[in-house]
Amino acid sequence: MTVRRIIFISCCIIGFLLAYRYCEFKNDTSSLESDTNLIQQQVVNVGKLVVTEGHFSEVLTYKDQQNYLMNMLSFRKKALLIVNADVTVAYDLRQMKYDIDQENKTITILSIPKEEIRISPDIKFYDIDQSSMNPFTGDDYNKINKAVKSNLQKKIDKSNLKANAKNRLISELSKILILTSSMGWTLRYDGENITSEQQLSQEIKG
Repeated sequence: MTVRRIIFISCCIIGFLLAYRYCEFKNDTSSLESDTNLIQQQVVNVGKLVVTEGHFSEVLTYKDQQNYLMNMLSFRKKALLIVNADVTVAYDLRQMKYDIDQENKTITILSIPKEEIRISPDIKFYDIDQSSMNPFTGDDYNKINKAVKSNLQKKIDKSNLKANAKNRLISELSKILILTSSMGWTLRYDGENITSEQQLSQEIKG
């Protein structure tokens, strides 16, 4: 075998090996980019408003009295209020911040937005008692509206409405956990590797 032929065969072998490694590297890169795009798409899919709805009712009595001439003369006004309110607790996951580390195949949830509570009360007035010297005014309606929302907020805090909303939040974020786990990626939150929905729930609920 001539030297020229040996050199030619050696060059062919080296060229084949380099081409093989290039194709292998290219496939790994393409696979990684595909995984990243899929994860980003899943985050977009859960990036919606997670809403829990509730309905509350209450009966209130509003009273006000104005005194004149060293309290010798007084004018009162009062009304019975029946309140029906629709309440929503929502998480806007479009505001969630996260980081995707392709090299280490890790997605880290950096922050989750706080819940948004919206109260839409329907207030009906009954048994209105007022005088021309002390009539109902816009200030009264503002006070009533403020008092109604304050009372409703207390009811919401004592109810399971916010807990139900948080459970729905965890259910949405678990979709990311399922996807990352199935693809060999790691989901991190609050400095911890998340391996189960139960752990995710504990971390979020604190």
